[in-house]
Amino acid sequence: MIEAHTLDSWTLVSERSRPSYRWAIVLGGFGAPIFLFLAGIAMVLAAHARMGRGMSEVEARHRAARRAWQICGLAFLFRLQSLIISGGGLRAFLKVDILNIMGVTMLLTVWLWHIGRSARGRTLALTLATIAVAMLTPPIRMAPWLDWLPDPVEAYIRPLLGRSTFTVFPWGGFLLAGALAGTWIGAARVLDETRRNAILLAVGAAVAVTAYATAFLPAIYPDTNYWTSSPTFFFVRLGIITALVPLAYAWSRLPWARTEPAPLRELGMASLFVYWIHVEMVYGVISTPLHRALTFEQALVAMLVFSVFLLSLVRVKQRWSSGKVAAKSTEFAPFRAGSASNRPQSG
Repeated sequence: MIEAHTLDSWTLVSERSRPSYRWAIVLGGFGAPIFLFLAGIAMVLAAHARMGRGMSEVEARHRAARRAWQICGLAFLFRLQSLIISGGGLRAFLKVDILNIMGVTMLLTVWLWHIGRSARGRTLALTLATIAVAMLTPPIRMAPWLDWLPDPVEAYIRPLLGRSTFTVFPWGGFLLAGALAGTWIGAARVLDETRRNAILLAVGAAVAVTAYATAFLPAIYPDTNYWTSSPTFFFVRLGIITALVPLAYAWSRLPWARTEPAPLRELGMASLFVYWIHVEMVYGVISTPLHRALTFEQALVAMLVFSVFLLSLVRVKQRWSSGKVAAKSTEFAPFRAGSASNRPQSG
């Protein structure tokens, strides 16, 4: 995510034709679908965890819907922050970004979970929804019958210049697929972690290889841009992302990955915070002198330095949060101690 944004914003225009830059952007382009995919997994696993602690299915679903609405609210708060710092007016405030798509698709996922009723039904509903989003993306983007929609609404469905960075078609499909993976993981508790991850790796590899092979067949949508709206590219990325989950699990089991501090885990757990603070730093007025001003190599070095800076901010935030929790515990300690001392003594 950080790589994609810094290279896009800070690299000279004359450097962007280099193969190394193009491949770096392809690699950085995995940040957004991973973000959405993991949000889908986390959403469903959180619901399973709540039900495992005794919460009813209806309550767990309502909690998930509440979280979806919170994400929608955060999306507009994020746009408000951007508006205050960099300006842009109402058009900038209503711009559709990844948090908007995340919140809307989470609401759709809650509805699909509701109508699915059982693990099998939910798996089927989420599978069909994921395939539908991917396959309908090209015709949706070209459909003249959607022109009547107000621009702020249409921008959620297909790209509009200056109004959309992300759209439900196809980006919402990655969150739906993550929810599908989370549903399967929740239903496969009888399998140990190693077997579950081995199955995910096999499925992810099979999807990626099959999708890549279909790229050499006659295109269903011949006028589609492969890198933006092709169902084939969607499933190639989805397969790779699915396979990355068990690979990340294997990495986490290695001895050096368990030692503290663990920068990758820290950044990952604070991904929403990192996203929130870094986008304006990269694209906003704060970094204007760097905009399209660096060679590719200079932009890579700047990205690494910036990543270290963001990690330091994450750690400051963590210490501040820990301090607040500790202060609150200290504040109420006398009451807890007093209540304990007033209990009848046994023996």
